[in-house]
Amino acid sequence: MPKLSPSFSGALRTFSFWVANRTLGSPLLEGVDYSCIFEEPSALEMVYAIFANVVELDDNGKVLNARWAERRAAQYVLQYLTGKAAEPPFEDWECALREPPPRQDVKPWPTDRV
Repeated sequence: MPKLSPSFSGALRTFSFWVANRTLGSPLLEGVDYSCIFEEPSALEMVYAIFANVVELDDNGKVLNARWAERRAAQYVLQYLTGKAAEPPFEDWECALREPPPRQDVKPWPTDRV
């Protein structure tokens, strides 16, 4: 069964750390208090959607542009908080909210780990 690559898993983990640590997009958001996005689920959802939509992997699953994907997410935060438009402007595909997973797992849980 295919799984996310270790490279993507590491990039997502690091991105999450920067978001939570309030160091996202450094130096773009230095001095900007973006803690309000933790109280606004749609804003935080869009931060992750942009990162996931922008990040690119090679044929072996190696992340090619984690810093650019992070920067685009940080630009969204800045735009959300200040109204300052991202440069370049966001394209629709960058901000697309993809279909969520089913509410029930398709694959059963391992019975020996429940």
